[in-house]
Amino acid sequence: MEQEHQILIVEDEPKLAALLTDYLRAAGFGTQVLTDGREVAAVVRQDQPALVLLDLMLPGKDGLEVCRELRTFSDVPIVMVTARVEEIDRLLGLELGADDYICKPFSPREVVARVKAILRRTQGRPEAVDQASGLVIDEASYVAILDGQPLDLTPVEFRLLKALAASPGRVYSRDQLLDHLYDDHRVVTDRTVDSHVKNLRRKLEQVRSGEDVIRSIYGVGYKLDLLPAG
Repeated sequence: MEQEHQILIVEDEPKLAALLTDYLRAAGFGTQVLTDGREVAAVVRQDQPALVLLDLMLPGKDGLEVCRELRTFSDVPIVMVTARVEEIDRLLGLELGADDYICKPFSPREVVARVKAILRRTQGRPEAVDQASGLVIDEASYVAILDGQPLDLTPVEFRLLKALAASPGRVYSRDQLLDHLYDDHRVVTDRTVDSHVKNLRRKLEQVRSGEDVIRSIYGVGYKLDLLPAG
């Protein structure tokens, strides 16, 4: 990621807040946790987070009140988190200006995927590219170019390359890469990641013959290891 987006987690269950923090940080986000609804507005005004994960049931001031308060001065994306699945609560939350809702129990991986999707939709920022290595990634057109040659990538291979290229040389575990591959939260195995890496590596090495572009780190995961162009 070009810069670390700050996610404000408003959740009074310590274990759940810690779990969300771990997953979001592993995905490259910064996090801050609040446990009382009365504190949220002041923190949003001061710190201007990129997105708010807002639990419905909070001490001090509930999530619906907090959402209504935030919308009086901020358009920060808000994702409501609730165990109350009655339709009226869902609709009321969205009518108050929430961007999305997630029902408990949920997969932390799904939360990360939702956060990424909302930030892409609301911010539309371009992806960073590594010109020195000869790799250009155009997220808007889903085109990747290496040494001036377009790469014929599937959407999953494109997202995989984009994730690895965000921090060249950084080792990503299979679980971290899974967070980037699918938008529909499907359940896939480690072997699926290995297969996509194998196909992507083959396409990269068609341009960089003899270069070990994606390296396997035994027992850990993968990293992109592009040498400087030329």
